[in-house]
Amino acid sequence: MNAQQLKNSILQMAVQGKLVPQDPNDEPASVLLERIRKEKERLIKEGKIKKEKNPSYIFRGADNTPYEKIGNAEPVSITDEIPFEIPDSWEWTRLSDLTTEISLNDGNWVLSSDMDDSGQVKLVQLGNIGNGEYIEKGYKHVSEKHFHELNGKRIYSGYLLINRLIGDRMLCCIIPPKNDFLMTAVDVCWIAPQEDKYNLEYIKYVLLSGYFQDAVKHLGRGTTRFRISKGNLINIIFPFPPLEEQKRIVEKLDSVMPLIKNYDKRHETLQQFNDSFPDQLKKSILQLAVQGKLVPQDPNDEPASVLLERIRAEKECLIKSGKIKRDKNESVIFRRDNSHYEKQGNTERCIDDEIPFDIPDSWEWIRWGSLSESIQYGFNAPAQDSGRIKMVRISDIQNNSVQWNTVPYCDIAEADIETYLLQKNDILFARTGGTVGKSFLVEEVSEESIYAGYLIRTRYSSLLSPQYLKLFMESPLYWNQLKEGTTATAQPNCNGKTLGKMFIPIPPASEQLRIVKAINSTFSAISAL
Repeated sequence: MNAQQLKNSILQMAVQGKLVPQDPNDEPASVLLERIRKEKERLIKEGKIKKEKNPSYIFRGADNTPYEKIGNAEPVSITDEIPFEIPDSWEWTRLSDLTTEISLNDGNWVLSSDMDDSGQVKLVQLGNIGNGEYIEKGYKHVSEKHFHELNGKRIYSGYLLINRLIGDRMLCCIIPPKNDFLMTAVDVCWIAPQEDKYNLEYIKYVLLSGYFQDAVKHLGRGTTRFRISKGNLINIIFPFPPLEEQKRIVEKLDSVMPLIKNYDKRHETLQQFNDSFPDQLKKSILQLAVQGKLVPQDPNDEPASVLLERIRAEKECLIKSGKIKRDKNESVIFRRDNSHYEKQGNTERCIDDEIPFDIPDSWEWIRWGSLSESIQYGFNAPAQDSGRIKMVRISDIQNNSVQWNTVPYCDIAEADIETYLLQKNDILFARTGGTVGKSFLVEEVSEESIYAGYLIRTRYSSLLSPQYLKLFMESPLYWNQLKEGTTATAQPNCNGKTLGKMFIPIPPASEQLRIVKAINSTFSAISAL
């Protein structure tokens, strides 16, 4: 249950008379409403207020069910309108029947041309009305002269403000103590306090209740701007307790609302944790995996150093056959006197300060560029509905799979196809844009395809586990190195050199397979959670 649901539940108890006990010594709400009606009649006779055309009078009939008399019409049963039962000391009424003066008013239309930064009158707008709280934010101003030209109504501290423009819910609040000269903009209703007739804080809480909010949404109108008219708003049927009980309800709610706020913060923190926990847990597990701490080492495994020697021999054969070019400054990392050294061309240096962390003795560090047979940029060509061959783009890769139905075609010279042709176990790497660094393991090629220019393809020995290499490219170790080599521009960029310089820890071949199996099993369990 989130904070709003908890708040709705407590408010619903309040408006049903279930939050605080009833006191038999309280003056019943029916007596108070009768006194309000008589005072209205007196003020009408004295010409101080205008007579309503069709005043409403809700009362309990002989059968103890609610009836309503509107104007001179015969009373009719309104049992179908009553949403829930209320205590015997309460009454159903309409918001318009609670006041002896016209205290519910709409705001004024104020045009931009009417604004005056040097004006004395602050304009209270929709943005100042929160979910039960007044929001202090930048005000627009009008001059006092223009205020009088608009026949504006000044509002004061303690007034209840209502936002008639409905989003997820109708908002309302009470103006806190302030000495400002205030007026309201259009779509802002206000109710003036009348302490001898109602508790305005209680009315606020009723307006915020789930019952009242549902009624507002039912009566609201509009498409682009959904709002409730003032007439519909003040005629929503209203649960009215004795005045003393209204005060007790407000006192209880005022003590509970700070607890709900605190609950909201804790719930939000917990929700953020729950949302991020699976990803954070996966990252931690991947980091353990590339540090050699996820599965036990087996002394019978062939060491990674032997595996890397065989991979270097394979590359040498490919160089001699002309299939790949020799890198004159290819990196070779080796250990000497329990330290790590790197040889590039004729240069040799200690790189202990660059090694990210310790790994098991059977593992080895290597640069991605030395491990790869090639790091190849994609082919640049316009996408077409038809052509010689399909061309996979960054946008075609979603959720670690290629959406082959969206992959376009392109035109490419026949002689160039072999250079860019995708093969099983290639790894594609996004080198620019919002997805920079994202990788994709090509586990199947359903159609003959090349790959587009914003992608880089890496190809490597079949002696390595492609799944282990893909897991490395999801680990914090990979992303930290990528971040260091990414150019921060409007469109972040990372090139093949950055990828080639990355350190990657290589376990024995058998351990690579054990790591992949453990990761797959663990991630399945996390997804089930």
